[in-house]
Amino acid sequence: MDRPAGRVEGLSARNLIFRLAYNTNGLAHHRLIDAMRLLAELGYEGIAITPDVGLLDPYSALAEQLEDARHWASELGLAVSIETGARFLLDAQRKHFPTLMEVSAEDRARRIDFLKRCIDLASELSAEVVSFWAGQSPEGVVGDSREASHDAKVVELNWERLTAGVRELLTYAKVRGVPLAFEPEPGMFLERPAGYEELIERLGSDGDALGLCLDVGHLHCTGDLPEAEIIRRYGNRLLQVHLDDIRDGVHLHRMFGEGDLNLRAVLAALLEVGFDGLAAVELSRDSHRGPEAANLAMQHLRRALSMPGNA
Repeated sequence: MDRPAGRVEGLSARNLIFRLAYNTNGLAHHRLIDAMRLLAELGYEGIAITPDVGLLDPYSALAEQLEDARHWASELGLAVSIETGARFLLDAQRKHFPTLMEVSAEDRARRIDFLKRCIDLASELSAEVVSFWAGQSPEGVVGDSREASHDAKVVELNWERLTAGVRELLTYAKVRGVPLAFEPEPGMFLERPAGYEELIERLGSDGDALGLCLDVGHLHCTGDLPEAEIIRRYGNRLLQVHLDDIRDGVHLHRMFGEGDLNLRAVLAALLEVGFDGLAAVELSRDSHRGPEAANLAMQHLRRALSMPGNA
C-alpha cells in the first residue's frame, strides 16, 4: 500500500484542536472520581480510562459506578476514551494473558469477550474511542518486522488469528456506535505503524472503520522516525494518541524531557494534520507520584505548545 487509507469512515471533525488527556494507569491509586477532579483542576480536557481491578472492572462494575463516572465526566468537561491495557485483570499470574494471538480459540475468545465488555463501557460512558493491541505471538514472530527472518507460514497463521478477532470486534463496535483504534505495541505481533497499515489492508472494506492509536514514544523503540513525519503520514487515520518519552529505544515510558522525544515537533505535527481527538499522557509506572507526574506533564505540554511555531 503506497499510502494509508483515507479517513476512518463514519467520523466527522468534532473540534479544531486535539485535547490533552491523562491515562488512569498512571493514577492507579486514585478513585476514578478523584482522578477526574485532579485532572480537571490541572487543565486536562480528557481522561483515558483503563478499566482494571478496582476501577470500572468490566466484570463487576455496578450501574451506579457508571452513572457516577458519566455524571462527573460531563460535570467536569472531560472527554473519555477507554484503554484496554490492564495487566493482570484476565489472569492474576500472567501479564496481559490471554491476547488475540493465542493458539487456543478459547483463550482468544476470552480476550474478545473482555474487549467487547470495554466497548460496552465505552457506549455507556459516551467514550470517543476504544483502543486495543494485538498481543505477543506465542510463536515469537513479528508480523511487521523489517527483516523477513520468521517462518512465513507461522507468520500467516498469526495474521489469520488477528484479523479474525479484529473483524469480530469491528462488527460488535459498529452496532454500538463505538470507534475502535488499533495500537502498535513494541514486542507484540504488530509493533509498527506499518503493521497497522497492513492490518487495514488485510481487513479490506472492514478496515475502513479501524482507526490508529499512535503512541509517539513507541516510535523510538521501533525506529519509525522522525515522529512528525509518521504523524503526517497517518494523520487521516488517527483516532487516539498516547504521549510519553522514551530513552535509547528502551520500552519504558518516561516523563517528557527524560528521553529522546521531540515533544514540540509532535504537538506541532498533530496541529498540522488537524488531529481532533485525545492526546493522552501515558505514564503507567508513575502512579506512586500520580498527582506530581500529571502536573509536571501538563507543564511540559504547555511549554511545548507555547513555543514559536505552535500557535
